[in-house]
Amino acid sequence: MKAAQEKKLALQWQKYTENIRKATPINIRDTAEEINARKKRLEAPGNREAWIKYYFDKWCFAEPAKFQIASSDRIEAAYDNMVKKGSGKFRQSRPWFRGASKSSRRMMEMFYLIFVKKFPANVLLCSKSEKNAAKLLKPYIGHFEANQRIIQDYGKQQNLGSWTSEHITTLKDIAFTAVGRGQSPRGAKEDELRINCVLLDDIDDDELCRNPDLLNEAVEWVEEAVIPCVEISKPYFIFCDNNLIAEDSIAMRLLEKADDKEIVNIRDENGKSSWPEKNTEEMIDDMINGISYASSQKEYFNNPMSQGKTFPEVKWGKCPPISDAPFIVTYADPAPSNKDRPGQKSGLTNSRKAVFIMARIKDDYYIYYGFLDVMSNSIFMASMYECRNYIKNHCDNKPAPPSYYFIENNTLQDPFYEQVLLPLMYQLGSDYGGVLPISPDIRKKPEKWPRIESALEPINRLGHLIFNIDEKDNPHMQRLEAQFIAAKPTSKQLDGPDAIEGAKFIIDEKQAQFRPGSIMFQPRERQSSKYGY
Repeated sequence: MKAAQEKKLALQWQKYTENIRKATPINIRDTAEEINARKKRLEAPGNREAWIKYYFDKWCFAEPAKFQIASSDRIEAAYDNMVKKGSGKFRQSRPWFRGASKSSRRMMEMFYLIFVKKFPANVLLCSKSEKNAAKLLKPYIGHFEANQRIIQDYGKQQNLGSWTSEHITTLKDIAFTAVGRGQSPRGAKEDELRINCVLLDDIDDDELCRNPDLLNEAVEWVEEAVIPCVEISKPYFIFCDNNLIAEDSIAMRLLEKADDKEIVNIRDENGKSSWPEKNTEEMIDDMINGISYASSQKEYFNNPMSQGKTFPEVKWGKCPPISDAPFIVTYADPAPSNKDRPGQKSGLTNSRKAVFIMARIKDDYYIYYGFLDVMSNSIFMASMYECRNYIKNHCDNKPAPPSYYFIENNTLQDPFYEQVLLPLMYQLGSDYGGVLPISPDIRKKPEKWPRIESALEPINRLGHLIFNIDEKDNPHMQRLEAQFIAAKPTSKQLDGPDAIEGAKFIIDEKQAQFRPGSIMFQPRERQSSKYGY
């Protein structure tokens, strides 16, 4: 039985390597001069993509995306800088969407570093299991063994004395070792060359991320057993290629410590394909419309959403005409505060923003319409104008009620409001038939989670927070529902519920002002007299 299984595996490997040979045809009559001229041309500075295209032609089934090229540029520049200094490290995390060719792109980059940049690679490839690590190592082994173009230009690579599915050492002393999560990588070195590249690929899984104890153990393994394998006195890389499948994961924690990090979703901040050379808008729609919203967010938008307990469900219902409301509030949350806003180097410059229309009629709070997405500042401000249009168009031919427009603007966000948002508001005003009368919400807000929970949990539990059922197919309203259902104290994405709490606070405050017999206290800024006191 064992012999039959081994024979089957051998035949499968033979077929696999034969496919690589066929995919890398060569002219066996090429002379040494022709080979050297080709290498000189392809290895010239600025020709990396041409080099990759020639040696991995069948694997470059689409032109590389701009984000892929830029990421490779940063790796190459970092390595050149480390070589100049004789030491240094480069930690890169790539939470790219599923289908962004994380593993394939990394493999082609590694071959480029090895053959063109002369990186003496001793790679520790780690994955969620030994079987999965061996699967990820398979393409490397196959190309070292059977890629005719690499063999013709750079010589035979396979070293029969050290060539297994979990470990290889080429004739040029390039080494790769595959280990599963939790395995001991100690001693993984070739002669005097210690590990100089740790590659964590597909390192997370759902079961691990659901168990905090297992996750802590796995992170401890990465930080105590894996990363310290590297030789710190020489140039080395730490790579993590894993999209963010959970709010807390190995990839999420490594992202915080990376020198180079770039979250790439299947659609960019303008709602367009991040890799249009490969994924058309129709292809993306077909995929995400065929799976649940939570699944699409997890796999394609790096937005994992696990079930919380505070808002187990939300209520969808028919909203009265807007004209029935005594007044209506449009509330906008532009971004995290300055202390939370990511810097330019992180690649996370486009934050998730929220704009929602809300009103209270009797005891019920109605969420009529809105926007919740990663968007640029100009699109964010245009969304507020679109909300004004929505109000005008949903009054059943009756006069619109008084409408208030607020943007969160606490002291940690200022002067962003005045320097960025207000100029955009005036700029868009001419396109939308008049400048929007926006007021800043300067309330000093308490901590986010207690504020959201205390204000919204009771009215949601009692059925008084109602989502407009006419907008149930609206992806922005779906995102809002998903954020409510996933909400918990540790949630990193509460932009939607945060905006709803802001709107509710404004509504309650104004209703108290309008109540007969109410008294308003307005703080007044102290004015200095002409006498100086």
